[in-house]
Amino acid sequence: MPGILEGKKILVTGVLTPASIAFAIADTAQKEGADIVLTSFGRVMSLTEKSARRMKPTPDILEMDVNNQAQIDTLAQTLKQRWGRLDGFVHAIAFAPADALGGNFMTAPWESVQTAFQTSAYSLKAMAQSLSPLMLEGGSIVTLDFDNSTQAWPFYDWMGVCKAALESVTRYLARDLGKHHIRVNALAAGPLKTMAAKGIPGFERFENTWGQRAPLGWNSEDRTPVAKMAAVLLSDYSPATTGEIVHVDGGYHAMGSEVATEPPD
Repeated sequence: MPGILEGKKILVTGVLTPASIAFAIADTAQKEGADIVLTSFGRVMSLTEKSARRMKPTPDILEMDVNNQAQIDTLAQTLKQRWGRLDGFVHAIAFAPADALGGNFMTAPWESVQTAFQTSAYSLKAMAQSLSPLMLEGGSIVTLDFDNSTQAWPFYDWMGVCKAALESVTRYLARDLGKHHIRVNALAAGPLKTMAAKGIPGFERFENTWGQRAPLGWNSEDRTPVAKMAAVLLSDYSPATTGEIVHVDGGYHAMGSEVATEPPD
């Protein structure tokens, strides 16, 4: 039986280790029938190559620094020559210097904030600008979010601000690309154990208490629910969904307090 992404041409960024959310998405997309390529650059390229060898078939890896528009443009030309079109891409890129996290909100220098914003929010627009012309018959863009719509999180600081900006970029891209039948959505996952998460001071507080408030519970080592939802958003099964923050968090975002495990007396 064909998968829901059969014949789709998909680009996936952000694969570092097999624990990466992007790895789970790329692996699931392949199993659902997509042709995929990955991106990486610099010192982490070797990590991406090692992880890619665990996928069957092993996807090619193209070089792209998301903060270098010339490299994004070159990537677009390479994909045009390779496939002639693109059906979707996954933006799984975020970074903030250490002095913009961990309780440093008030003291973070502009240079660090600028780096965090360009890498974590503006980069989605930069990729969409170069890659959307390849989506000749429409397509889907999926970015990875940690919902900062209405609240501030401990220790998340400028990354939280950048994720809020990412959500806004998602909506504005949905506005401008809708006429080309390109959908743009943010996938807000609960806390998952990844290399990126290790760089967030206090991450274990989210991880250890999330399940107490999520009515479906939460397993911080299970990336499958997020990968499956990404596959749905990339597929033709979500043709009228755009500008949305899709939560895959066990229901945490919808609860006002911890969920009682036993009925009251």
